[in-house]
Amino acid sequence: MYLNYYPETDSLYIDLSSKASAETREISPGINLDYDSGGELVGIDIDNASEKLDLKDLTLNHIPAKVHIFA
Repeated sequence: MYLNYYPETDSLYIDLSSKASAETREISPGINLDYDSGGELVGIDIDNASEKLDLKDLTLNHIPAKVHIFA
């Protein structure tokens, strides 16, 4: 899973799978869900992310994963 923030568009994309997106559904203004060809959720796109989320703090709770930070 990847969390990708794009400051030039103030959008956050949460990549849940390596599968390609085949369909996008807007579930509320500026929040889109991407699905693969089998209907599985593969990504979440949040426009104007800094207005909707606190991007300065990220807490992982009981997630068994290695954390990689790319600046």
